[in-house]
Amino acid sequence: MCLCGLSAPVLSQPATEINDLTIAVESQDFDLYESMAGRGTTPASQLESIIADSDTIATTRLRDYSAVSDEMRRHPPDADWLVWRRTLDNLGYSPLDQINRDSVENLKLAWRAPLAPGNSMATPFIHNGIMFLYGAGDVLMALDASNGELLWRYRHVGTEVTDSKFGVALYEELVLVPTSDLRLVALDARSGAVVWDHAIRYDGSSGYKLRGAPLVAAGQLIQGVNASRVPGGGFIIAVDLRTGEETWRFQTLAHPGEPGGNSWNDLPLAERRGGSVWIAGSYDSELDLVFFGVAPTYNTGPLLQASPLPGVNNDALYTNSTLALRPATGELVWYFQHMPNDQFDHDWVFERSIMELEIEGLRKKVVVTAGKPALFDVLDAASGQYLFSIDSGIQNLVSKIDPDSGAKTLNAAVIPNAESSRLVCPLYQGGRGWPATSINKSAGLLFVPLFDVCMQTQLTGQGALLTSGLQMDPVPVPGSNGQYGRLQAIDLNRREIAWQYTQEFPPSSAALATGGGLVFQGFLDQSFKAFDQFTGELVWETTLDVIPASFPVSYGVDGKQYIALVGGQLNRHTGIWLGLMASFTGYRMPEPGIPGIWVYALD
Repeated sequence: MCLCGLSAPVLSQPATEINDLTIAVESQDFDLYESMAGRGTTPASQLESIIADSDTIATTRLRDYSAVSDEMRRHPPDADWLVWRRTLDNLGYSPLDQINRDSVENLKLAWRAPLAPGNSMATPFIHNGIMFLYGAGDVLMALDASNGELLWRYRHVGTEVTDSKFGVALYEELVLVPTSDLRLVALDARSGAVVWDHAIRYDGSSGYKLRGAPLVAAGQLIQGVNASRVPGGGFIIAVDLRTGEETWRFQTLAHPGEPGGNSWNDLPLAERRGGSVWIAGSYDSELDLVFFGVAPTYNTGPLLQASPLPGVNNDALYTNSTLALRPATGELVWYFQHMPNDQFDHDWVFERSIMELEIEGLRKKVVVTAGKPALFDVLDAASGQYLFSIDSGIQNLVSKIDPDSGAKTLNAAVIPNAESSRLVCPLYQGGRGWPATSINKSAGLLFVPLFDVCMQTQLTGQGALLTSGLQMDPVPVPGSNGQYGRLQAIDLNRREIAWQYTQEFPPSSAALATGGGLVFQGFLDQSFKAFDQFTGELVWETTLDVIPASFPVSYGVDGKQYIALVGGQLNRHTGIWLGLMASFTGYRMPEPGIPGIWVYALD
């Protein structure tokens, strides 16, 4: 059997025989397979017969693939992981409970498949027993989710490969892919064939990127666009799912002469930069609203002082805001700016989670979100009205919050200064960052990965990140006990911290809560751990040979529950964390293994 132009499956073995390696090969990497096979349990000479025997399984999986309807996306099967945080409300929660507090001690590696090296923040998506995994190098693979067998592979060849992809979207019989050359590509889920290919229109400026997974709502594919330093800033675009043609776009920086346009110190549009959207939005079909977060600007210098012009301010809309948009038209229904004029790169861009809470005796649908200070704001989902905040306890930025408007008062001791150094907590990388939270809404518990580090700041003109020249030097928290990492549970009903787990190394993955009463978390020391959701007790752990820097998921195939996460495809944030741990503790990461996906199940 010729391997030319084909990719071979992962050879799945019992976890006790795999040790730290499951043999896999792609045709362009056959030499690597040969070198790996000697350490595995299946000789390379058996490869062709295994491929032949698996053809029927592959054909059945693909033939039985069913369309992902709107109703299915609103109420997904328990076994599936259909959108970035599994459900359109961005909770990051799986109801599966086969793996639970009593059985987790029997959790073992079921299969592992190697991935291409490079930067990514991958999320596996699973439907009908097929896993779609989009990672480094703009490579999308369809795998048999029960054993890792490769069903098909698509590689998008563009002008430049951008790091840190979060994932794709599944809709009907399509897999919708954001690419590094600013295209949105629809693939046939059964074959990987291109159905349509839309090039996003832009002005040719460099710096635009697609990172967040797309969101499907009201017949539209809705995608946020990064533009950290691009004149005019970022935007959100919608593409018709049938035709692949653009239907609307929303500019995330207020333009001169438009509503909010007077909030940029009278700067011309070319000097208004930032407002990136690099986290997937959430969608509520009853309200018919999509919710997105907007990042700050790096062009902070012209915003340091408020303009003396009447009617002009330096709030810099719509940075650090929650946007509620009508998905069919892009109409702005409401917005809430969590932190105006951010001078510390303390993004409020992260996931907007939708749930119901009891507010003053009434059940209300709310949006829950936090920026890098790990200060959670809770808003009325229908109107954007501020309801309350919960502080994780690692920030000194905000000294007071107006209970009616939610307006935040900055601590006078952190305001940027040229004469003296100021301690600001957390670090510009964030107390919470891209590792997403997870919410068990029935228990009212929110689980947030945290990095407890501060920074000394001063307006020296030496800072490279912000145009104000703010120097931001990482330092441990004063009086720190060397525990830089936290996993914290917040009781949203009681509005208080329920428990927290601390350790030396910070979290490096998103949190994953399950119906089995567990919350899973990956850490920078290459560990992957499970905790009791209600007590914080550590109940299971394993160690990878790479850093698990991704979004772990849980899914089911043929009645069996799996936990999956990608490791070894890192990102710029992970690199910064490694540098800080080396500086603070002398830590040197062991020689890493091969990037891959690790999938666990009960033995």
